[in-house]
Amino acid sequence: MSLISDNIKYLRKKMGVTQEQFSEQLGIKRSLLGAYEEGRADPRISNLIKMAQLFGTSVDILINKDVSKLSDEELIVSKFKRGKEVLAITVNEEQKENIELVPQKAAAGYLNGYADPEYIKELPKFNLPILSTGTYRAFEITGDSMLPILPGTIIIGQYIDDIRDIKNGKTYILVTQNDGIVYKRVFNYLEDTGKLFLVSDNRQYAPYQISGDEVLEIWASKAYISVQFPDADDSKDVSTEQLASIVLELQKEIVKLKEEKK
Repeated sequence: MSLISDNIKYLRKKMGVTQEQFSEQLGIKRSLLGAYEEGRADPRISNLIKMAQLFGTSVDILINKDVSKLSDEELIVSKFKRGKEVLAITVNEEQKENIELVPQKAAAGYLNGYADPEYIKELPKFNLPILSTGTYRAFEITGDSMLPILPGTIIIGQYIDDIRDIKNGKTYILVTQNDGIVYKRVFNYLEDTGKLFLVSDNRQYAPYQISGDEVLEIWASKAYISVQFPDADDSKDVSTEQLASIVLELQKEIVKLKEEKK
């Protein structure tokens, strides 16, 4: 048996679930999970990512460490890392990373193919020399929740591999399990509640929260491309006073969540 097969079996048993139960959570057949645990088959990268998320650890640890020798703290800390080692990218003729574009029509498919190198290779791609060193991806946004950024605008985001690096009040593209691809202003309360609070710049949309475990990828907004210019009298963006009000409401929600945990 290989290290990864031993790790899968060990962590599944540590969770206290059967092969049948864990395979259902993964969305695969029990026989395939059995093959993984017996070392007769190697998990696809998409299944590795799902397993790491369910175990509360990282893919890097799952495939490179003997988890039976790690403390719970060492495993839990790593759950905040998304890990660039599993990020699918493409490069140009000069071996520099491209910026892959995820258009609106490809958004649904991206949730299944974001870790598949073959899928990423088929996406449109371009380069912007003005950007600093890093890994970037571009997403075409929909809806009017982030006015004055208009529907159809392309947001260019820089990859963030540690969810704890999210800065309160900054805008991010989040690739999530349940809500798909969302572009929002994010407030990070992971340490207190395990939650992220997502706020729209258009105040007609109510803030909401998601679990940090739902986040598959994080891209910090760095630039945008649009063929439309916002109206000069557009006043739906968030002012400093409005942002302060949002933070106050979120703080009240945090206190409420803490009390519910007691």
